[in-house]
Amino acid sequence: MKVLILAGGYGTRLYPVVKDIPKALLEVCGKTLIDHVLEKFIKVEGIDEVCVVTNDKFASQIESWASQKTVLPFPVRVINDGTKSPHERLGAVGDILFVLDKEKEPVDWLVAGSDNLFDAGVEAFVRSAQSRGGYASVGAYDIRDTAAASIYGVLEFADDGRILSLEEKPKAPRTSLISMCLYYFPKEMQAMIRQYVTETNATDTTGGFLQWLYKKNIVYGFKFNGKWYDIGSLEAYDHAQRDYRD
Repeated sequence: MKVLILAGGYGTRLYPVVKDIPKALLEVCGKTLIDHVLEKFIKVEGIDEVCVVTNDKFASQIESWASQKTVLPFPVRVINDGTKSPHERLGAVGDILFVLDKEKEPVDWLVAGSDNLFDAGVEAFVRSAQSRGGYASVGAYDIRDTAAASIYGVLEFADDGRILSLEEKPKAPRTSLISMCLYYFPKEMQAMIRQYVTETNATDTTGGFLQWLYKKNIVYGFKFNGKWYDIGSLEAYDHAQRDYRD
């Protein structure tokens, strides 16, 4: 099993804070966002490698960060997707497919956004996802505000954890349970990522892929507790700086 941390974006909504540094290297409570994410996987058994996919603009900075990660139970490898500007960006699904196409042997992948800040552990999520067989699993969080959920992917679960519905940025959300940027994609279903891109020509958001996937295949959800922040704007970053410390 490998981990893929998505750090290929250009953080345009956080300009000018991240104009010259990647969003992944912004700090919250004295620790970079990507370190908060990376540390979640230290106690997970069976991880052979952590890969970080980034763009050509920020590759040298991410590589410098990765070169310091020498005391971990797994190696950290940086993959440059070759893009140099927001106009060229591959998108989250595009970056996932870029990495999968480079791998010689199929393996199970845990995928996480580098700006996905939360305080719960991931061990239970991984165990649950692995117990589901060859089906994808997605992390979910209840923000307890139905109106605020309208800017996210909104989920509904069955009693057994199967996703019954997933709406991307609905005008009238039916729940306050939203999709986190945390996924388990076992090798048995990874061909469907290519099928999605072929059918839709869409490579931007993982939410779009999951909305397509659950209608064609079983997808399971796993609800996280604790705190969670999507660092997608300066306001969200400032809020996380204040609240996560508390």
